[in-house]
Amino acid sequence: MSAKVLTKAAAKEAKIDIIEDGRGSQAVYDVVVAMRAARRSGSANTKTKAEVDMSGAKPWRQKGTGRARAGYVASPIWRGGGVVFGPKPRDYSKKVSKSVRRLALQKALSERIKAGDVLTIDKFAVSEIKTKTFVDLVRKQTDAEKVLIVSDSFDDKTYKSARNVKPVKLATAADVNTEQLLAFQKILVTSKALEKLAERIHPPSPEATAR
Repeated sequence: MSAKVLTKAAAKEAKIDIIEDGRGSQAVYDVVVAMRAARRSGSANTKTKAEVDMSGAKPWRQKGTGRARAGYVASPIWRGGGVVFGPKPRDYSKKVSKSVRRLALQKALSERIKAGDVLTIDKFAVSEIKTKTFVDLVRKQTDAEKVLIVSDSFDDKTYKSARNVKPVKLATAADVNTEQLLAFQKILVTSKALEKLAERIHPPSPEATAR
């Protein structure tokens, strides 16, 4: 059960079209930026002069003290007062169309295949819940430190064995995204996962589905 490098010819047999030209680079950029923006909490918040918990009384009378006029202690120019033009909670997420996401996924996968970074294997599963067993199985397939393992599904033994191995990530073919395909040194893909990835890149037409 040793992994093999997925060649361009093998990828085409698996119905994965390799992008040979420069098409898709902008799509990859847009999708990765959108994914990272969506992870931003946007929870930064400052209080305005109307929101600070301070007295609204005039600190001293208008005239006769020799000091500058002051209407309220919550003024932004005072220590402890409100903040002018400070950050407020906001949503950083960006919208990206399905076609752009599909193109970005195809482009990222194409570049990794052309670079020889995608390995294929029949299936990936451990026989017992043990981190060492999981690590040994990964090392038999590749000597890379950061490895993305893509399968159609994983059993509980494999999931639990991989929890403490931070450089290695498990992802199903239905959920793996463009950013993940670019973030790891090697990508280990099972045979069934390849079929699912081909479907995601080239979904069936409505006419074919109706039949």
